[in-house]
Amino acid sequence: MIVTLLVSTGAAWESRALTTLNEHPGVVVLKRCVDLDDLLAAASAGQAQVAVVGAELPGLDAAVVDQLRQYGVRAVAVAADDDVARARAHRIGIDAVVAVDRIEELATSVVHEPGPALTGPPTMPPVTADQRATPAPPAPRTGRVIAVWGPGGAPGRTTLATALAAELARRRLTTLLVDADPYGGAVAQQLGVLDEVSGLLSAARLVAAGSIDERFPTVQRQLSDHLRVITGLPRPDRWVEVRPGALGVIVEQARREAQVVLDTGFSLEQDPVTDIGTRPERNGLTVEALEAADEVLLVGSADPVGLARLARAVAEAHELLPAPVLRLVVNRMRPTLGWRESDVESMLAGFGPTVGVHFLPDDQPAVDRALVAGRTLVESGESPLTRAVAGLVDAMAGARTATR
Repeated sequence: MIVTLLVSTGAAWESRALTTLNEHPGVVVLKRCVDLDDLLAAASAGQAQVAVVGAELPGLDAAVVDQLRQYGVRAVAVAADDDVARARAHRIGIDAVVAVDRIEELATSVVHEPGPALTGPPTMPPVTADQRATPAPPAPRTGRVIAVWGPGGAPGRTTLATALAAELARRRLTTLLVDADPYGGAVAQQLGVLDEVSGLLSAARLVAAGSIDERFPTVQRQLSDHLRVITGLPRPDRWVEVRPGALGVIVEQARREAQVVLDTGFSLEQDPVTDIGTRPERNGLTVEALEAADEVLLVGSADPVGLARLARAVAEAHELLPAPVLRLVVNRMRPTLGWRESDVESMLAGFGPTVGVHFLPDDQPAVDRALVAGRTLVESGESPLTRAVAGLVDAMAGARTATR
């Protein structure tokens, strides 16, 4: 006997659905729920196996479907007989969809599961390197995904990410800069973007609602003909609103039409007191960014403390990723340290394989000009730092085929 919950909030097909379910000998309708909160409360009791929902029900998204799975409840959607409703239901993780004009088949869908068991991981899993290497045909045109990461205290992650994105855009490559720092992004402030709504949070909501394909351009800010940005978290405490796996979906959507630069956080440490349930892990956003990237730029400062942290970060990256394409960027290199570039390269040798070490000069005047004007380094005029960033992009372009 299949115990079923029903929520439709008065849809025209509800009476027909009830009749169909009640007439089937293998189905029992436990409760008619008034809304999604009522549905989740009833599902948490552990007495039901299936929930019948309207595909257009307000608030129905991947988070609700995943929470039902955790309670052992499989969702079956009733939708208008059109491709849009069906596609949205599938994107949020509902495999069984019954058309309104075929409502008599609802009981059959409830009793006979149409596909694999739905009691697995969330519907938005991170994209693995193997999946990126062998995309299912037909393969869309894809851009390159570059994550800018660095250990705690490493100066210049956001500055490098914005400069890198601006340099790619200057070369007439459509580029999307994504602020994915879970400790509070600074890309909007650095570029003088006054954004009342966080682009990252808006994109995460689109992923949960299954509408990222249609509405993705609405969460981006156009900075130039070839440069767009998704702004980060407005406050550090709002990291909980980005569900696990959402960033991976955002990145895969973005790379279909642009080069993607991810500005990340600093920590990969797993939180030992992560809440039980659907609450994400704070550093999981940075981990997802590194897992989604084709290449990781690991930024560290040129002083002894920064280089020690950089060396430890190399080891962390190799522990996290199976075969990372890792490029070290030593920032704020200056003659007062008394070290040559070859000396620094020797210090970093042996901590793990990389595809190169690059140096950015300590060019505070150029950074200050860009910050005060709310512009990218490229827009603020040529400087030693902009030339070094251009050289970094040249090296990345030359090594693209060999490193992947």
